[in-house]
Amino acid sequence: MNRAPASIWRNPIHFLAFGLGSGAAPFAPGTFGTLAAIPFFWLLSWLPLSLYLLVVLVATAVGIWLCGRTSRDLGVHDHSGIVWDEFVGYWITMAAVPFSWEAALWGFVAFRIFDVIKPWPIRTIDRRVAGGFGIMLDDIVAGIYAWSIIHLWLWLY
Repeated sequence: MNRAPASIWRNPIHFLAFGLGSGAAPFAPGTFGTLAAIPFFWLLSWLPLSLYLLVVLVATAVGIWLCGRTSRDLGVHDHSGIVWDEFVGYWITMAAVPFSWEAALWGFVAFRIFDVIKPWPIRTIDRRVAGGFGIMLDDIVAGIYAWSIIHLWLWLY
């Protein structure tokens, strides 16, 4: 387990990359990061879908830079505390999903399963794509997989 560096509390770039500090959790920082993304999903869910998607696109672009910069500063490819990618992956999972606590929970579970298990090509991306883009991309794909499951669930029920 990687310890959270003290710089996350002093450096605003690190603070954002560490999911507003949620990635500093002493265990399961990805899970805590995803949990921290839920209230933001609630706020985003009030937006029209086009604006929601624009926010997610901007958060993705900013995340590539944030995660890459923080990774370089810390000298670690993908520090476990960098969880901005979990924020974005979860928001992708929840795109076009009407807010309810039940949906938020199902989205959380679906995203965490894909993020942890890393089915093809997520594991390959995680191992072979470097920098901020690589940090973000595996969670983007996990979010797309989880989005598919959530929308299948919504369609069936």
